[in-house]
Amino acid sequence: MAMACAISIFSSSTLAFASKNCRPSLSQTTHLLKPISIKASLDYSTPSSVIEQKTLKPTKTNCWEWKFKDSAIRIYYEEHENESSVPPKHILMIPTISDVSTVEEWRGVAKDILGRSGKLNWRATIVDWPGLGFSSKPKMDYDAGVMENFLVSFINEICSPENDLVVFGGGHAATIAIRAAKKVLVKPKAIAAVAPTWAGPLPIVFGRDSNMQTRYGLLRGILRAPGAGWMMYNMLVSNEGAIQSQYKSHVYANPQNVTPEIVQSRYKLTTEKGSGYVPAAFLTGLLDPVNSRGEFLELFADLEGEIPVLVVSTEGSPKRSKAEMEALREAKGVSKFVKVPGALLPHEEYPSMVAEELYKFLQENFEADA
Repeated sequence: MAMACAISIFSSSTLAFASKNCRPSLSQTTHLLKPISIKASLDYSTPSSVIEQKTLKPTKTNCWEWKFKDSAIRIYYEEHENESSVPPKHILMIPTISDVSTVEEWRGVAKDILGRSGKLNWRATIVDWPGLGFSSKPKMDYDAGVMENFLVSFINEICSPENDLVVFGGGHAATIAIRAAKKVLVKPKAIAAVAPTWAGPLPIVFGRDSNMQTRYGLLRGILRAPGAGWMMYNMLVSNEGAIQSQYKSHVYANPQNVTPEIVQSRYKLTTEKGSGYVPAAFLTGLLDPVNSRGEFLELFADLEGEIPVLVVSTEGSPKRSKAEMEALREAKGVSKFVKVPGALLPHEEYPSMVAEELYKFLQENFEADA
């Protein structure tokens, strides 16, 4: 999310000079769809229902202590459910990893899906990543392995994986969930990857050769430092102008949907103590679950015939990110590929449109056996 400003800083003569001298529970027989590709023909020229999310309140909010190494990290999550005597089936919704990641991204989708009438009763859990959103933000060495460890622990301890768990993830979160499923560390009955990504902002622009890795490490060190790091973080991420600019340029597809309320909400998250540690790792590629498109496609291919996987691509994603999403069209292991309006946060910007595709996916894979 801080990519534009980061590239400017990263390309500056000061950083270049420093870098140069230092030389970033349904059974496994669940019905699987044959790969199909669908394009949603929707008009998104006017503001979406994103503002309606303000009225949605979770049924329950909770805090869970994730014990990692010698630390107990407070994890925020919330539950959305209907009043029903029918035992619910469980959806875990995971926010996109970014500078301003938050459970708020998924609330509109949760409200929409739970408000639909169908054969099944669904409940949704939305969880904040450690170091992001409303979870605590300790200083630690965040990388893709740490995030995968967290996700596996949360699913196994909180989500009752022996039941019919479905995972919806955005961006890097989707790819980390796919990676954990490939390793059989988690066993969801289905996965939906919404605008899936695998490369952080700087690696996707500048690549990953050894020289660039040295520079990423330097930038990461600066961002984690108490004095200069906080100043740079405030310039890159923690200011309302930067957040608004990022949302209008590539996070949302329609600038009219970037409201002052959204900007203020995200800005507040960036002002909390420790809020810069995960963005420093994300920006420089430490949270990337794979290192190449080939590895990205292989993750999905390894789930062929195991579980249904939906990929939701977007019309307005940045060019490089969109190319990675499009590479999944008709790829092995992808049961269904659809395209919707939006950019990197379609589930927040156009919740009803994304919810429509996700609900169809649930119907196609679960209601036939209900």
